[in-house]
Amino acid sequence: MEKNNFIEFKKERDLGAIITDTFQFIRENWKEYFLTVLKIVGPFLLLAIAALVFYMFAMSDMFDNIDEIDANPGAFISKIFSWVFGLLFVYILLYTLLSMASLYFIKSYIDNNGKPKFDEVKTNILQNVWKFLGLGVLVTIVTVIGAVLCYIPGVYLGTVLSLATSIMVFENKSVGDTFSHAFTLIKGQWWNTFGVLIVVWMLLMVLGQAFSVPALIYQFVKMGTMVQNEDPTAIFEIFKDPIYLMLNVVSYVFQFVLYSIPLISTVFIYFDLNEQKNFTGTFEKIESLGDTTN
Repeated sequence: MEKNNFIEFKKERDLGAIITDTFQFIRENWKEYFLTVLKIVGPFLLLAIAALVFYMFAMSDMFDNIDEIDANPGAFISKIFSWVFGLLFVYILLYTLLSMASLYFIKSYIDNNGKPKFDEVKTNILQNVWKFLGLGVLVTIVTVIGAVLCYIPGVYLGTVLSLATSIMVFENKSVGDTFSHAFTLIKGQWWNTFGVLIVVWMLLMVLGQAFSVPALIYQFVKMGTMVQNEDPTAIFEIFKDPIYLMLNVVSYVFQFVLYSIPLISTVFIYFDLNEQKNFTGTFEKIESLGDTTN
């Protein structure tokens, strides 16, 4: 039951309801939600953008010195890997904080009957950031190993562990307990969960690609003119092109914003499965009715 546009998370939902309520939640709370996210994640988003731009400049400079690459390919490969791992670290930190800000915002929203408190969100993030990072590293390692072994195990594990962050936030479990409980919660519901996640991620990919189109068009046009140059390395000058950089930054920011969609939808999935298994929301409503009667 919804009161004053409050969206009840603790109930069962089908695929259509999960997607509909995800967008309804964003539509009705977008201002408070994104202000909270930007206050917490904004500095790291700027750091990620700066790292991306610096990386593109560095790549352009390295390919300009083609003779040095031929003379010492090992050093070139080492530089590439160091940049990739550096960017990976920044992005893991960025998306971990985004996940925490999103989920703890929803937790505060639920706990305060639709009126989330920024101080609560901030306090929870500061208290649990290392636990979240540990969970993120564990989930990444397990999923990658599963994907390397045969890809299908990676898909299976990725689907199961998509619930891990919600379990940690809403049940306040340790990393180990969170990991094991994800398998318990999804038991018998893996295909339904996988189906919802596929639809949500396909929607995200379509929307994300729409924002990437201007950068891709500009890249093809620019490279078409550069390919006529006698110097084959001239093609890498596009990484320094200010228009190309601006289009990529805008595209990245929009895709970063869109990532909130799967984060919020996984919370609805978690509560749907939790309600099917534990009837938490039902019991809470019964208790609240008893309190009202008394």
